[in-house]
Amino acid sequence: MKIKVGTRGSKLALAQTNYVIDRLRQAFPENEYEVVIIKTTGDIDQIRPLDQIGSKGLFVDEIERALLADEIQLAVHSMKDMPSEQPKGLIFAKAWLREDPRDVLILKNGNKLSDLPEGANVATGSKRRSFQLLVLRPDLHIFPIRGNIDTRIKKLHEGLADGTELDGIVLAAAGLKRLHIENDNYYFFDIDEMIPSPAQGTLALELNESNTKLLGMVNSLSSEESDSIAYLERGFLQKIDGDCHLPIGAFASKTDTGYNLKALFGDENGTKLAKVSVDGTEADDSLIELAIKEIKKQLEN
Repeated sequence: MKIKVGTRGSKLALAQTNYVIDRLRQAFPENEYEVVIIKTTGDIDQIRPLDQIGSKGLFVDEIERALLADEIQLAVHSMKDMPSEQPKGLIFAKAWLREDPRDVLILKNGNKLSDLPEGANVATGSKRRSFQLLVLRPDLHIFPIRGNIDTRIKKLHEGLADGTELDGIVLAAAGLKRLHIENDNYYFFDIDEMIPSPAQGTLALELNESNTKLLGMVNSLSSEESDSIAYLERGFLQKIDGDCHLPIGAFASKTDTGYNLKALFGDENGTKLAKVSVDGTEADDSLIELAIKEIKKQLEN
């Protein structure tokens, strides 16, 4: 079987795709694998903030069209970039073990949040990160930033296009670790300090639902616990009915008695921000609904 694997062309996207192909090749060496790079709307427009361009689909629409047309048989995405709904005919494989889900602050000087000077300039492309950061440090000035990991790190040291000098940027730890980018100036946020994007660090392996043979192959490399965690986090995103204009976070973990789900939801301006932590015996809709109920209760007060 020849399997064409579609991906964006960034270093991170290619690293993720090569990781997937390596695992598939080890398990199923009889197949032939080919990387197909597809440019998306989000790759073309590197200027405007994400929430001004459109929906989350701006990083995936072109790739999903290629899947539906059978130009590729498998797509590798970052799950956190995926819209809450999929086109008819496409399906996600079960989740594999994920990379570090935390957010990380890269400082120009220092390695703690407290090392940022009073009124420091910090850049991030995410409202979820911005608003949680301002809860921790209300004195900070937040600036939008776009581009791949290398571009953002370069902007930290060289400044933004308008001349703004930065003291720090916030990125996903998963991307840094997949690219083996190490630095002495990292501060990893605790989950309780900054709840990650739903399914951050998890790969979304997408394919045509009719391709049952390939689906079975990919699913055979999944982790049941990881799949349950992805179900809870993605389920919260879907059921809270949010979009890219709103700060939304979710982090699920296995406990001695079942599962814990930490969740974040707020308004577009960050004037209302609710964070909850709920426990349940199963990774099912009842735990998601409990989190949403507690979120709504907080926002009503």
